[in-house]
Amino acid sequence: MLLASLAALALPAVGQTPHESPDEAPLTDRAGSHPEADHPSWMQTWQALRACRRMLGGGLLEVPDDRADRFLGKVREDTAHCRGGRRALAFLALDTPWVDWQSYWATGDGASRNARYDEGWIRSLVGGLSERIHANPNARGIDGALLDLEFARVELIKFNLFDNLTYAEYVRGRDGAPGPTLRRWDALRLPPEHPQYEAVGGAGEQRCRGELIRHRTLTGICNDIDNPRMGATRTPFARNVAFTETFPDQGHTELTRNRHGERLDLMTPDPQRISRELFTRPQSRPELCNQGRGLPGHDPAAHCDYQAAPFFNVLAAYWIQFMTHDWFSHLDEGENDRRRLLPAGCDDPALGCRPEDRFQPSLVAEDSPPASFDHAGERYLERAHRIFDNTVTAWWDASQIYGYDERSRRRVMRDPEDPAKLRLEPLADGADGYLPLFGPSCETASEGSDCDPIHPVWSGQEAAAFPDNWTLGIAFYHTVFSREHNAFVDAFRERAAATPEADSGLRDPAAPERVIRYAEVSDDELFEAARLVVAAMIAKIHTIEWTPQLLYNEPLYRGMNSNWNGLLAEHPLMDGVMNRVVERLRDSDDDRHANAWYSVLAAGPGIFGMGSERYAGHTVFSPLHPGRRDLWSLADPEHVNGGTNHFGSPFNFPEEFITVYRLHPLVPDLLELRRLDAPDRIAHKVPAVEGFRAGASELLRDHGVADWALSLGRQRLGLLTLGNHGQFLQNLPMPHLEGSGRLDIAALDIIRDRERGVPRFNEFRRQYGLRQLTGFDDFIDPRLPADHPERRRQAELVERMREIYGQHECDADKIISHAYRDAEGNYPNDCLGHPDGSLVDNIEDVDAVVGWLAEPVRPHGFAISETQFVVFILNASRRLFSDRFFTSSFRPEFYTQLGHEWVLNNGPDGVVMEAGTPNGHRQPVSPMKRVLQRSVPGLAEELEPVINVFDPWARDRGDYYSLEWTPRPGAESDDAFAD
Repeated sequence: MLLASLAALALPAVGQTPHESPDEAPLTDRAGSHPEADHPSWMQTWQALRACRRMLGGGLLEVPDDRADRFLGKVREDTAHCRGGRRALAFLALDTPWVDWQSYWATGDGASRNARYDEGWIRSLVGGLSERIHANPNARGIDGALLDLEFARVELIKFNLFDNLTYAEYVRGRDGAPGPTLRRWDALRLPPEHPQYEAVGGAGEQRCRGELIRHRTLTGICNDIDNPRMGATRTPFARNVAFTETFPDQGHTELTRNRHGERLDLMTPDPQRISRELFTRPQSRPELCNQGRGLPGHDPAAHCDYQAAPFFNVLAAYWIQFMTHDWFSHLDEGENDRRRLLPAGCDDPALGCRPEDRFQPSLVAEDSPPASFDHAGERYLERAHRIFDNTVTAWWDASQIYGYDERSRRRVMRDPEDPAKLRLEPLADGADGYLPLFGPSCETASEGSDCDPIHPVWSGQEAAAFPDNWTLGIAFYHTVFSREHNAFVDAFRERAAATPEADSGLRDPAAPERVIRYAEVSDDELFEAARLVVAAMIAKIHTIEWTPQLLYNEPLYRGMNSNWNGLLAEHPLMDGVMNRVVERLRDSDDDRHANAWYSVLAAGPGIFGMGSERYAGHTVFSPLHPGRRDLWSLADPEHVNGGTNHFGSPFNFPEEFITVYRLHPLVPDLLELRRLDAPDRIAHKVPAVEGFRAGASELLRDHGVADWALSLGRQRLGLLTLGNHGQFLQNLPMPHLEGSGRLDIAALDIIRDRERGVPRFNEFRRQYGLRQLTGFDDFIDPRLPADHPERRRQAELVERMREIYGQHECDADKIISHAYRDAEGNYPNDCLGHPDGSLVDNIEDVDAVVGWLAEPVRPHGFAISETQFVVFILNASRRLFSDRFFTSSFRPEFYTQLGHEWVLNNGPDGVVMEAGTPNGHRQPVSPMKRVLQRSVPGLAEELEPVINVFDPWARDRGDYYSLEWTPRPGAESDDAFAD
């Protein structure tokens, strides 16, 4: 049924753009009303089904050859009518820049569902034909949203991969093979000076083998065994936007000069002014907030206003900081260039900004003029105008815990009594406690005394591989996952003691057929297996627990779970069919269709089905054969590496991915500290700013992991919107910097994007295949009544944006982008549809961060904007598809048998199911909930009713993706609901 639905609805159902001519007259009359509105509901149903027929009759839409002709997330009336009825048509009629799928049936809360179908009378009316003709409107809405999103991902894979090392090969191809089908690159060989150069083949063909493929390596080399350097420490960040469109303030092309004139530079418009006028949280009682410092003694009477998300908690805010420490860093040991400090702006101190603020400029890996090449009559740049190295590994390998180079690994302390474990100071009852603290830095310690290889400001923090930007939440997660590491080692030791001669599952590539028994597993082998398990659990939590709460609706719940688990896990025949098709597509040299269909169909088996099993004959019926034998072999490099797909462009994070993870409004000024013995009462309000560096470690130990888990789990985080940055972030102490000794982190976000050449907001959207804005008024939600408080707030912010970014007289002869065409097929010009010579907003100059914080319309349950999300669509899937330890090397040979089961089942004791059907699903107890149950057993009672650890723990989730802020049964007296 699923494949039939895909065949009927995939790709034909998406991409019908608004300017395509429908086969029949439009459904709206000239006044904009919908004729179906006056018909009885049965007539509305049949009219929607007729719209479905017309939609399908429109035929397939091919992925375009020109990036300017992309889907944009906008559909025609028949498609909207089929998938969302009158609600979708009403949204379509507003003609906003925002994507249309958010208005389809069942993509929001219960009110978005077609209640009449749920009540059953339509099902009775259409009888057995219901599923065959896709009469269920709720299913059409959900499927339609997923298909729109998948089509967007297909386009992103085709148009948004720009690697700074290999782009010329991607465009031109090599040895007769099209660029998007390439799987090996000379630029990703290890250089002669690398210590593993000879081990991977030296000057000959390089391929990782032996010890280099057994585990995740320290520096990230040899994840892809044919491209040893891919994703390794100190490889350049990639781009998702055309190289020509980077660094727009430098006016490298006629398009960027037309787009921005001479209005931009690093400090124009002034970043501190933007921070103070657009980002600051207004306070109704500033004396109770005290710029985020609260009241003496952590008095609970302190109060800082902030716009809170009802469906996301502070644990989620700190989680993403914990993740980014693993994924990317531009800093070398927390520093850029100590010798150079630059002014951080402040053109009007009356705003409260500081002219004395100083920042360290970014470390540039290469800034010489890039070479260019010609292909098929066009000229291309080989790389961006400047490139920057990622100083950590790009893999999801928990490098923030385990290290990413020799210096960071020296900070990872192992238990002297059991070297397979991480060192944790025991609690009074003997249980694992806290990571040890750093002593003095070797930079400042006297000669001959004990010291740690750290920046001096890190002294007194917990010992961790990545100690920069250390916060209370980071300290919390390092403690929890260090305990998880040790829990796995303990469970392995127990199994080894019970069955020492049994097969552990591990294998040595030097002798791949030799069974390694439990008793033979060394401390180092067990340590590395535990790292694999912890890294996979972290990736799983992020994919199927954190992200579905960040994007809290049914399409994204299904999409993220299919990325990980697959859609067909319970259908072995279809899973076998899909596996075989996906393998063929991965090996295809058809650059026009292979990557597109691979992306579409990879959700069938999920990442763990990508080459992790091999059967004789490779028939689609192999999984059903009673005598089947998995032939996967550690001795076969294609088996080890063959499940990955880089879509012709090697994996690393792009600079634009870093931009969309600038999420500082998530953190409240004051953290609401609670106690497990009185969970409904806020005992103290602790300034978040006190939980930095050594202060984080002190707070964690003073109040305990359990109380902080409860506190961060129950408190709501801040909405990602303008006017919601904490004032403590604008006044962050930076004693190691000269000048004011403080820094406005919100302003620094803007500076960093400009330094690293991120396009401004409107071109950013065009580059990613989203519809452009035509002025600041597009940041006002047209669905809201004129007197609505939120609409008034948006209008006030728009006026401030107009004052900051300004206006100019437009010139319609100036083309400003080749990444977008309007309904008439024209490239946008400087007037953006306004009359030539008129005064227009400088919408093109708006910084990317400002723009996506200002977006007024978001899909239901989205904590982030659609612009941020489209970056996620591309890069979140790539970091899974490219990693062999999540695909073809997700095997007991690497993880151990226990580790393999642990990741699949969220722990050592099999799958545990939640009671009931949360949001309509039977589902296992979530991986993060299981981790907390193991690592903080005192939370057992508090966690029992929790479904998703990143949803506020006291909130009632309702029946279907409710965003209501109401208490769950038993939490009615919680102080958080007093207002």
